[in-house]
Amino acid sequence: MLVLSRKKGETIVIQDQIELTILSVDGDTVKVGISAPKHVDIFRKEVYLSIQQSNKESVAPQQSDLNTLIHRLRGPGSNEDD
Repeated sequence: MLVLSRKKGETIVIQDQIELTILSVDGDTVKVGISAPKHVDIFRKEVYLSIQQSNKESVAPQQSDLNTLIHRLRGPGSNEDD
């Protein structure tokens, strides 16, 4: 992790496209302005992690879905247990 010290009004540039500017410092709170191209997604980390978790849950098959699929694959008249 790169650690930089910046004062109010100072900016950090990332790959010629993204600028982080310190807007204010008030106690433990720092306001950061971010200028980036529209195609760059920017999220607070807790929001990003929540999105990632929701995406994983939406693509993971549910047990009931698996049971239905197994019954369909076995076909009618099958007496096998799950």
